[in-house]
Amino acid sequence: MSTDRTVSSAAGRSRPGEPVYLVFSDVDETLIHCKSLLDFLDHYFAERHGSRGRRHAAGVRARLAAATAAGMARDEANALYYRAWRGEPVADVWWAGRRWYADRRATGGFFVDATRAALRRHRADGAELVLVSGSFGAVLDPLAEECAAAHVLCTLPEVVDGVLTGEVVGEPVIGEGKRRAVRALLARHPHVDPADCHAYGDHVSDLPMLLEVGHPTVVGESTDLLERLRAARRMSPA
Repeated sequence: MSTDRTVSSAAGRSRPGEPVYLVFSDVDETLIHCKSLLDFLDHYFAERHGSRGRRHAAGVRARLAAATAAGMARDEANALYYRAWRGEPVADVWWAGRRWYADRRATGGFFVDATRAALRRHRADGAELVLVSGSFGAVLDPLAEECAAAHVLCTLPEVVDGVLTGEVVGEPVIGEGKRRAVRALLARHPHVDPADCHAYGDHVSDLPMLLEVGHPTVVGESTDLLERLRAARRMSPA
């Protein structure tokens, strides 16, 4: 089904104040080319703690790489990542996220242009954009503002007395966590039919999210994801 036909059928069912449909987009290597969590890890700890921070970030990367190679599930690796932030002041982290975003945005080649263009078309058609990511607000908030995303579904780091504890609130928004987050948002929009909605992802961990909508798109060439979602539209990230 083309975007135009989707809008035509959905618009007839929507009510005033309701989006025509929702568009769910993964972020890393779907909307932007980099892995935001790792890139921001390097940026923040080098900026705030200098050489000690660079060593800390390198150690976290090494532990994550070893855990992933040993078969650790992606949601568990996501939780392991957040433990690296224990003791950091949340306000400093959030302001650093805006500086990181401005730096990366200014270098060019930051966005996956095909995805960004598709999301713009959806918004012009009356859809609401939803970013769905295992990343966190420090990284995602400025991106959501620039893309005019109506919602951000993401992992929530725990904060006590203004300091990150290294734990997360609830479950990481990875894999089945993405499915549950998408379903919860759809439940808040009862006049939106999931069959009219779109979703974009690049990795097999996005599959639960992609299966929740009528129009999934695979960004890139993930063999695992394409094998499991043969009917999906394919889009090159170049």
